[in-house]
Amino acid sequence: MTTPRRAAVGQPIPDFSLPGVDGHIYNTADDRGHILVIDFWSAECPVSERYDPYLQGFADAYGPKGVKLLAVDSNVYDRPRMIKHAIEERKIRFPILRDEGNVVADLYEAVTTPHIFVADAGGILRYRGHIDDTNFRRKEPTINYLEEVVDALLLGNETPVAETSPFGCTINRARV
Repeated sequence: MTTPRRAAVGQPIPDFSLPGVDGHIYNTADDRGHILVIDFWSAECPVSERYDPYLQGFADAYGPKGVKLLAVDSNVYDRPRMIKHAIEERKIRFPILRDEGNVVADLYEAVTTPHIFVADAGGILRYRGHIDDTNFRRKEPTINYLEEVVDALLLGNETPVAETSPFGCTINRARV
């Protein structure tokens, strides 16, 4: 048995296929040719909730430019009803995928919600980390890493940053 490839900056992303809450199956291999943003997300995390309006605006603004956003819920305590309620209440239109057993979170070594991963149109991971530079002390961002990275990729440039520390709620994993 071979060990699955982990998500490393500068390397191809580990492809995955997960069911969306909307009933569709999403496969990252289908997104080649597009910049792909993967957001590890949780219905119960207040940090994820705080970023939902921003991420919806990001998806609306960058979708027409060929950027795809997929949110992956790996939190073992998030139940389908809770997720659907959060989607409706927060007016989320980007896809939310369910990662039962934390398989994708483990492949990507995602630790928080949110935790962002950006792959270029060729499927190469170019960024992993936080959306911006906010934290417990800094409430307003001065740097938006996600937009800086995606804007650079859209222009065909190198990304200004490859990795930052994620900030948010710890992903509650399934116990084996």
